[in-house]
Amino acid sequence: MNYMLWAVIALAAYSLVAPLMSVATTGSPKIPSNVAALMANTVLVAVTLGVVVYNDSNAVTYVSHPKAKFVLAAGVCLTVGILAYYRALSMGPVSIVSPVFGMFLVLSSVIGIAFLNESLTARKVIGIGLALVAIYLVSVE
Repeated sequence: MNYMLWAVIALAAYSLVAPLMSVATTGSPKIPSNVAALMANTVLVAVTLGVVVYNDSNAVTYVSHPKAKFVLAAGVCLTVGILAYYRALSMGPVSIVSPVFGMFLVLSSVIGIAFLNESLTARKVIGIGLALVAIYLVSVE
């Protein structure tokens, strides 16, 4: 399977996260956003563990890998991001919270260009600009 198919699968699955979390963390009765994060990420950990075992990956050997610090830093960022995202979803409308959160895609692209020597093209500049305009239009009430 090529990366674009995986990207589309990720898009389809992740598109349901915000509406499902919003329903779970708002109204009455509701689940506190931090508890919802714990529950959802427990599923993530359990399924990922299953995939690691199924693929016969020796995950323990990577704990001392020279690049493990980047994975751990990403884990901290992911934790902060998801907890803040779920909290925002418990307080605001999905139609605003989700697009603002989705700007991580633009910011990640800019970081890749600025710090990882990825190419900057006119098309990317236009795309980033249009994304900023789109988020502004969607998120302003």
